[in-house]
Amino acid sequence: MAKGGFPGGRMGGGVNMNMIKQAQKMQQDMLRMQQEVEEREFSASAGGGMVTATVNGKKELLKLEIDPDAVIDITEAEDVEMLSDAVMAAVNEALNKAGAEMSSSMSRLTGGLF
Repeated sequence: MAKGGFPGGRMGGGVNMNMIKQAQKMQQDMLRMQQEVEEREFSASAGGGMVTATVNGKKELLKLEIDPDAVIDITEAEDVEMLSDAVMAAVNEALNKAGAEMSSSMSRLTGGLF
């Protein structure tokens, strides 16, 4: 063995420098991709387009649009409940889209490791 070196160009513990560099690059790529997804907007509608929710990749609600006709037509408690259900459905679907994009992006980057 050469002085000051490790057999086969490896460091102690069997990890080589190339693997460390690859892991560091993957970590940087994951952070960059996460930031890109967090900055994107995801929208979903419910109630036949009566409600549209827009969230970002950080899963923050950015915008909630309610068709004015949906509000004008509210005459009974059932209508309020239906509008509430549509709001929840639109928000949840937009959040699901954001989460799915984050998972998909990370999976593409890591080759399904995570």
